[in-house]
Amino acid sequence: MSLATTMIAIFLQIITYFLITTTASSPQGFTIDLIHRRSNASSSRVFNTQLGSPYADTVFDTYEYLMKLQIGTPPFEIEAVLDTGSEHIWTQCLPCVHCYNQTAPIFDPSKSSTFKEIRCDTHDHSCPYELVYGGKSYTKGTLVTETVTIHSTSGQPFVMPETIIGCGRNNSGFKPGFAGVVGLDRGPKSLITQMGGEYPGLMSYCFAGKGTSKINFGANAIVAGDGVVSTTVFVKTAKPGFYYLNLDAVSVGNTRIETVGTPFHALKGNIVIDSGSTLTYFPESYCNLVRKAVEQVVTAVRFPRSDILCYYSKTIDIFPVITMHFSGGADLVLDKYNMYVASNTGGVFCLAIICNSPIEEAIFGNRAQNNFLVGYDSSSLLVSFKPTNCSALWN
Repeated sequence: MSLATTMIAIFLQIITYFLITTTASSPQGFTIDLIHRRSNASSSRVFNTQLGSPYADTVFDTYEYLMKLQIGTPPFEIEAVLDTGSEHIWTQCLPCVHCYNQTAPIFDPSKSSTFKEIRCDTHDHSCPYELVYGGKSYTKGTLVTETVTIHSTSGQPFVMPETIIGCGRNNSGFKPGFAGVVGLDRGPKSLITQMGGEYPGLMSYCFAGKGTSKINFGANAIVAGDGVVSTTVFVKTAKPGFYYLNLDAVSVGNTRIETVGTPFHALKGNIVIDSGSTLTYFPESYCNLVRKAVEQVVTAVRFPRSDILCYYSKTIDIFPVITMHFSGGADLVLDKYNMYVASNTGGVFCLAIICNSPIEEAIFGNRAQNNFLVGYDSSSLLVSFKPTNCSALWN
């Protein structure tokens, strides 16, 4: 969906302003340093592990998680947003018509021997693309094929020749900390789909609030063992790439707020799990019920805004524990860090759930996923969660 990460920046700027003035191998696996290990306890798949499992290193960058991968020949390393809520892989390319300031060097296609522009079917010229994300950020450029390289547990690089990516030469609205986006949804141009049938839609990650971790693909991505809960992934015709989950209820402390009886209720998916969005989003009518339950518990002085729920406090301890109840008995008891965000200047905490309009997607964002090993199995249509100390997993 993604890059609704811009919302959290706005979120914190708002708070700060008001404080100042008055917020591929065989079913083997990949791992991209991010953190992971996903497994469905009921998985009975057999993998040929001789080829190793692909993986990549990941890095936490304030609001989003970046995946390290290499493109081109010789390999050129980039850090791009790991995004289960979008399909396309793209990076900024030289020469730029308009590129946002990028901390690391920008990819120069003229230095790669495997760079090749895709020719459109109807005309013998390059194929343009244009993607628009939340917050009006966008990328425009041409579709190309290029070699993508990540790690593998075999010790040999996992090389994906002729991978379709976007070469962005007109890009705006993004932070300087990353080079582009790695789409990981179910669409045909996503990284996990282009890995091919030997890695049948298996990936996992484990997000921490700091440091590096891994994202795994293939056999190493299976999430299993004690404490694992799984819920069904639903596919919708209008947006077939998204990983839709079904949220049955939310508990605020001991108060359970059912989706039944509200417009948010569904049986075949009502919320998208999205690693590229920081916050969690509910439709306004249901969101207000959750907010009201929080308000009934918290006795601190309310921060003077109506669109976000914030309180003056020096500690997060005043807030109630929130539990997400997904279908199939997947109950996620969230840490207070998952659900409440401190202002940049301190002294104010806000509920990390944003109310949006009924026509916008509900989103289960990456902050809420912190300290869970999250595994995706697209063939079995399951997402699994295992409570995990993600900071310690790879250290």
